[in-house]
Amino acid sequence: MWFRGALALPALALLATSAPHQPVLAQAWQCRAPASLPRPAPEYASPGEVRRAPVDGHTLALSWSREHCRGRENSPADALQCSKAMGEFGFVLHGLWPEAKGPDYPQWCRRAALLSRKLVAQNICMTPSVQLLQHEWAKHGTCMARKPETYFGAARLLFDSLEFPDMERLSRQGEKEGTLTVARLKEEFALNNAGLGEKAIKVKANRRGWLEEVHLCLDRKFKPRACPAFARGAPDSVQLKIWRGN
Repeated sequence: MWFRGALALPALALLATSAPHQPVLAQAWQCRAPASLPRPAPEYASPGEVRRAPVDGHTLALSWSREHCRGRENSPADALQCSKAMGEFGFVLHGLWPEAKGPDYPQWCRRAALLSRKLVAQNICMTPSVQLLQHEWAKHGTCMARKPETYFGAARLLFDSLEFPDMERLSRQGEKEGTLTVARLKEEFALNNAGLGEKAIKVKANRRGWLEEVHLCLDRKFKPRACPAFARGAPDSVQLKIWRGN
């Protein structure tokens, strides 16, 4: 179940291409992390939540920050991500999650110590929430690695290897033409990332049709795979809207 020092980061080059990140698409390049960051609060499993199972694959969960931040611009709890003090985010990393052969994925595999301020600072521009970083390590990372540095190092390498679609263009085209569907967004992700097939992508939208997250399905070696049947996502035909922000 554990990676025994074998989570070799060079092998995790998910989708890297020779094309550089374009400023309009990049997420963390313009992030200005504050000099001082708070420590997170500890998070522990409730009785019955601990679930240990062999890791059969992974999910790289990407959150569309513009939608998350809609109405939260002045929320103290979301200040790092939504106030624009660190920059304005597009996609951010929700988390890297271990998967099992079925829907009962492993979680809360062992008690997690508090993340250091140094580690939080290293990853805050990828996941701009101190508490979410702690949560992801405690709930998911402890089932994948013995040290948080290893877990976040893998997540960061995967996230940084991605080329994101031009979400501004897709949003405006969809708004004007009414042609943006879940299938179209999957196609755009696949076109921008060699080796990533549309079957390895799941899209999550809210009840009003606004994009919330994109999930990439990976095998045990962190290579794209067809999403398993239990992976939830919106049907390809669903009409999608992308909030561009204020």
